[in-house]
Amino acid sequence: MDIKNINLNYVLIYILLILLILILSLMAMNLRPLAKWAEYQTTCIKQESADKTIPWAVRKCNGRSKVYQVK
Repeated sequence: MDIKNINLNYVLIYILLILLILILSLMAMNLRPLAKWAEYQTTCIKQESADKTIPWAVRKCNGRSKVYQVK
């Protein structure tokens, strides 16, 4: 393989693809805590809304219910 036969456009495209993969990987790793929180919220709301209304369950899971207020 001769260096003169390497197309500079392809090299640039490969470098940009590698950078894109790295950036998207970092973004995915930074979203893991948000995904865990969303899963917890979904589970909490399903459990709490079994005998109450969904808005009440959402407030309770978010800590805004009167049940959790300190007097």
